Amino acid sequence: MLAQGVLPELSVVVVNYRGAEDTVACLRALRAELDYPAERLQVICVENASGGEDAERIAAVEGVELVRSPENLGFAGGCNLGAAHARGQVLAFLNNDARPHPQWAKAAVRALAEHPDVACVASKVLDWDGEKIDFVDGGLTWFGMGYKRHAGEVDDGGHDVARDALFATGSAMFVRTSVFAELGGFDERFFMFYEDVDLGWRLNLRGWRVRYEPASLAYHRHHASMSKVDTAEARELYLLERNALAALYKNLSDESLAKALPAALALAIRRATARGEIDPTQLEVRDGAARAVSTTIPATALAGVLAVDQFVELLPSLAASRAEIQRTRVRTDADLLPLMRRTMEPAYPLPRYLAAHDILVEAFGLESAFGARRRVLVITGDAVSERMAGPAIRAWNMADVLAAEHEVRLVTVNPVCAPPPAPFPVLGVRRRDLPAQVAWADIIVLQGHALELAPELKKADSTKLVVCDVYDPMHLELLEQSKDQGASGIAEQRERDLIGVTKVLNAQLERGDFFICASERQRHFWLGHLLALGRLTPDIYDTDPTLRSLLDVVPFGLPGKPPQQSRSPIKGELLAGADIGAADAGGSSRVMLWAGGVYSWFDPLTLVEAVGELAGRRPDARLVFLGMKHPNPEVPEMDIGARVRALSARLGLTGRHVFFNETWVPYEQRQDWLLDADCGVTTHFEHVETTFAFRTRVLDYLWAGLPIVTTDGDSFAALVRREGLGVVVPSEDPTALAAALEKVLYDEEFAAACRDRIAVVRERFTWENVLAPLTAFCRSPRPAADRLPGGSTLSKVPALGVAGRLRRDAGLVKEYLDAGGAGELARRAAGRVRRVARERLGGRADG
Repeated sequence: MLAQGVLPELSVVVVNYRGAEDTVACLRALRAELDYPAERLQVICVENASGGEDAERIAAVEGVELVRSPENLGFAGGCNLGAAHARGQVLAFLNNDARPHPQWAKAAVRALAEHPDVACVASKVLDWDGEKIDFVDGGLTWFGMGYKRHAGEVDDGGHDVARDALFATGSAMFVRTSVFAELGGFDERFFMFYEDVDLGWRLNLRGWRVRYEPASLAYHRHHASMSKVDTAEARELYLLERNALAALYKNLSDESLAKALPAALALAIRRATARGEIDPTQLEVRDGAARAVSTTIPATALAGVLAVDQFVELLPSLAASRAEIQRTRVRTDADLLPLMRRTMEPAYPLPRYLAAHDILVEAFGLESAFGARRRVLVITGDAVSERMAGPAIRAWNMADVLAAEHEVRLVTVNPVCAPPPAPFPVLGVRRRDLPAQVAWADIIVLQGHALELAPELKKADSTKLVVCDVYDPMHLELLEQSKDQGASGIAEQRERDLIGVTKVLNAQLERGDFFICASERQRHFWLGHLLALGRLTPDIYDTDPTLRSLLDVVPFGLPGKPPQQSRSPIKGELLAGADIGAADAGGSSRVMLWAGGVYSWFDPLTLVEAVGELAGRRPDARLVFLGMKHPNPEVPEMDIGARVRALSARLGLTGRHVFFNETWVPYEQRQDWLLDADCGVTTHFEHVETTFAFRTRVLDYLWAGLPIVTTDGDSFAALVRREGLGVVVPSEDPTALAAALEKVLYDEEFAAACRDRIAVVRERFTWENVLAPLTAFCRSPRPAADRLPGGSTLSKVPALGVAGRLRRDAGLVKEYLDAGGAGELARRAAGRVRRVARERLGGRADG
């Protein structure tokens, strides 16, 4: 965000090597023609040991800081030397044989300020006359050679839309100074050529974006500097060949490199022989030695061979760089494929070379090598078995949906892991074994206390992408669950537990790159929590003002396949064997189903009272509690379970109108119970847990097409009321609840209308649909903007001395006069006076 029109300080670096005439023209254009406040513009020229009068001619240009290098460091080293002298928050690099459009800098800085996750801006570069394209987009071949797409084409305006790119051209680009330093700048081993490709590749691997901005325009003579180097063509080919291999080796993943590097080395040799028109069939063998008929090898062919030789020489130092890049990368090769554009582009139209290219692509399976699937780890602390509760069900379906596109593992740290057959690995691991699973993954999706079991993810240097599933507000749940613990020691433990679970959630909210919750109500709650923890920074907000890319809604879901009944566990078994009278047994009963566990934040007591009232006039009304014993052995039975049993027995309802299924129904068998019921019911108390809860059992009612009776207050009550899916009643009102149950059970026309509307609504809640935000994140995962390495806001202007403040104020006066004359200047001055007064008054009050 630009702070009231104040632009950040910009440092422009120009490197000169034996090109003083072009360089002086470029520097003068930066000082005289660039529309950027002079007091915020630092122009640096690195003189790369040209000799002659170059340094003296450049030193004579006013407003330019000359940095003399004792040796020729190449473009990469020269740029890094200039960057070491930069004061600006933004670095720009401009070729000495280029000139900027007046808006070149402002347009790029604006893109950086508006997109905090953009680290680098690629300028649009045209030829000197502004007619043909020099750079509007970049591509990368599988063998490491970057190329300029559309170069040489007439600029017809078709490339005037901003877009993400893999890299910017070093001839005209901008980068955040802090990020440039974090990544170590350009790789000086490259000397020149592909150092810009390598930097952009590394930026993307670290989660930053490179953004092509057409309004940031420059004009380039193109290789004017190279034309003055001896044996220019062979030298250029040597550097291109060697640097392509170096970039490939550093940046590709292990899996991709294992296929690409051998093929790239072989292709480099074929490129050399094809370029030099060297025919290996012309070799003669005499006395065990081979010699060519022609002993002359063109320099352009030898350049390729020497490039491979020098790549081998660089390998020890490149290996250290590779280890660091692979350790800190957060994006996969597959993530970057769209930015590589045409990866299988052969690049050189030489017949023998093209034939070799096709052979190598086929032999090494290169088309598939660059489409490796992302590795996603889903961690739950719940039991994973045929009898699963909500957290495990949710984790299971996340893994199931994501497995269609990625390599997925579902891991539970619960002692119970006896999963049904799955199209993905399901592993039960001990805490000490969890780090190995985390190390395997590119993305970790976790819930509950899982982050506490993987403390390595909390480390500041962790590059793993973490998705936190906060669909369960555990601290609110704990408040309600433990409120009846009255003894002082127990009360103190309750307080400690609350502090502990809040810390667990805070740790997730401070670490996550992406968050998912169950409803819009929850989203508002978690946004407040994130704001209180300082996560809603300007960088986060400016990246996406909707904040959906940070926190989105993923409700509990439903299977896409409709439920099918294979047995009648309620009417055909449970009720048929009960002592309720022959006339009322089996299919003649009207069944209300409580499809889940009985926990202290629910209100089954009012429901049992309502059933007692209803049974007085409707003797065939039956209430069935689906599961009383939780499948997770670590979840103790709550007091509410004993209380509801006692109330039902006291009212004489147990075994006649109220039935308790003491076990937990296997997940895949719940459809038999649902389809044996006539309506679904859920009741709860009025408290804050209810406000933000997401009752997953209601989704099962939608899946089975059951009219719903629910207590008011939660997000599903609003859905039931809005869509006409059943009846919503006040909390703790047994008479209203009995009337509602009677309506959905015995008013056939009303119940049928509810079922028709449910059939439409439930399609919104299939797992494939509700998981769309998570699926989208995993397709293009990035760190949260405030977790990007080396990031800093551009709205913070460095402190200025007295002289600096005078220059700044003079510049602002000119800027305001240009913008709106004396009236604008007066308005701005008055605003500044008011702001300073507020700050000083605030300082006194705080003091």
